[in-house]
Amino acid sequence: MYIVSVLFLCPLILKTYHRKHVAHEIYVVLHHFKSLVPMMDRYVYNDGTTKNLMSLTGTIPVMYADETYNIPVCLWIEESYPQTAPICYVRPTREMMVLSGKYISSSGEVTLPYLEEWKNSECDLMTLLQVMVIMFGEFPPVCMQPHPELEQAPCWLQFHRQPEVLSKADGSLYLHLAREDDLPFQEENETNC
Repeated sequence: MYIVSVLFLCPLILKTYHRKHVAHEIYVVLHHFKSLVPMMDRYVYNDGTTKNLMSLTGTIPVMYADETYNIPVCLWIEESYPQTAPICYVRPTREMMVLSGKYISSSGEVTLPYLEEWKNSECDLMTLLQVMVIMFGEFPPVCMQPHPELEQAPCWLQFHRQPEVLSKADGSLYLHLAREDDLPFQEENETNC
């Protein structure tokens, strides 16, 4: 009888442990990242299904070119956390645009190696956010939208393509903007505006 009761209670005890563990991790994160806010919200998966999940939403301070920028992020925490990594996105404001590149998809999903190689006993939210701060400092995930003038915008503002931040072999960064036909820009295609 006792063994059956313990076996029956194990999932309940395990679930309670996970909740306390996750609550403690969130508490530590909120202590260090004061602009993040925990909230329950509906997450839409790629297949269209939805689920109410806990998220940490707000901004994280990132140093880039000796300036601090507040990068808007959202970390979705599934019920399977900490066995599975959070689902992370940068959430640009209306004035911003996503810079898809090495660690950011065009939808803003964060694809860091830390997330892809997530190990339950070794990875946590605090370390994830620290990795995001460092990586976003090297590979900015967002930039400000250009503001075209009402009457006539300069040539460079008339094209709405997604730039990518790429890195060279020496570790330096550059901004890549593809032509509509994906061919490289040639001198004869350049224009003075």
